Amino acid sequence: MRVRISAFLALLMGVLFVAGTALPASAAAPSQATSMASAPDELAIRGTLIDTTDRDNPEPVEGVTVTVTDSDDNEVGTATSDAEGVFSVPVPGNGKYVVEIDTDTLPDGTFLRNTEDVNKEVNVLGFSSTVQFQIGPDNRDTTSTAERAVELFTSGLLFGLILALASLGLSLIFGTTGLTNFAHGELVTFGALAAYAMNVNGGLPLVLAALLAVLLSALFGWLQDTGFWRPLRNRGTGVIAMMIVTIGMSIFLRYLYQYIFGGDTHTYSSYVTQSSLTIGPISVFPKDLVSAAIAVVVLVLVSLALAKTRIGKATRAVSDNTALSASTGIDVDRVISVVWIVGTGLAGLAGVLLGLSQQVEFQMGFKILLLVFAAVVLGGLGTIWGAMLGSVIVGILIEMSTLFIPAELKYVGALVVLIAVLLFRPQGILGRAQRVG
Repeated sequence: MRVRISAFLALLMGVLFVAGTALPASAAAPSQATSMASAPDELAIRGTLIDTTDRDNPEPVEGVTVTVTDSDDNEVGTATSDAEGVFSVPVPGNGKYVVEIDTDTLPDGTFLRNTEDVNKEVNVLGFSSTVQFQIGPDNRDTTSTAERAVELFTSGLLFGLILALASLGLSLIFGTTGLTNFAHGELVTFGALAAYAMNVNGGLPLVLAALLAVLLSALFGWLQDTGFWRPLRNRGTGVIAMMIVTIGMSIFLRYLYQYIFGGDTHTYSSYVTQSSLTIGPISVFPKDLVSAAIAVVVLVLVSLALAKTRIGKATRAVSDNTALSASTGIDVDRVISVVWIVGTGLAGLAGVLLGLSQQVEFQMGFKILLLVFAAVVLGGLGTIWGAMLGSVIVGILIEMSTLFIPAELKYVGALVVLIAVLLFRPQGILGRAQRVG
């Protein structure tokens, strides 16, 4: 078993090292603010400066200085927006900070929409926070609360579909092995970072890089099961002990990602800025519609495969009763390997699409891990339809909650859902109540 685990770790290090060494010199030797952001256990305040003077073709604003001070008015750090308008200032820990934009560094012809909006107060609560400065005239249509609710519902639905890909992978693995995988968020991150490395550093088109990233993620899942989890299962390791191992694996992978790719946020080379499409009261970016369509097609195909194909029926049999399945001639180890391949492939695809709609960073999967668990528990542990339904509900809930609470606290709603389900309906919406003991 030691040889297999060593081989697995060596292959993992090799894949990530090759991707990391492809980083350009500018990424390997970042500015002072960027270097600080790459240090372990540090949080950051980030943002993207966009000039909306041309509503149909918004432009990033480069070369603008941003300063962050703490609650005692001590300067924490400064940063300058890059060619994509992105800035990042590391902060020492949780707390309240004030972000100030230096209007004297704004390029000629650009201006703050609100001249009094020079300072922004930001609460950092465990994760890096995002701040926005409105640059350019206010050419947006005034929206009512009802219209904003429709837009938030739409964005929540789109996010929920991406979340469903990750949740389905986690549910499949749990259903067949009983393993609660706390490293599943890092599998999401793996897909996004692999696509970024091949797209930006390898020069591949984003579509091709995304396909290869999903394949690499599936290979990563097979390597995990073959070199790590199967030997542990064969030794009779309990699910509690294996769950604790996943926590260690999560920490190891997260900071390995940070070591190789740094603590900065990254963007793909394509589809970063797009003009939005207006469909009735809804304004949406084309890339979000494409991501939603891909997610729906993949979810339908996986569901049909589980219902109609031979390996799908075997997977459901193993999920229902592993011992009985083995006694009827089903190769349980092969089924579990296939589940790991499919589950990590889905997680990698979720990471690619999430990086397209947001930005790529080393802890992006960790940030949504609570949402994934909440979705799976809400829908019903081990049920594929429950995982998808729970993901859509959680996605809509957390986005629409910003109508009433600050955006920084929207993920708290997932924790509330998780607690409520465990208290009042532990089997979830589509799960079956079972006798324990």
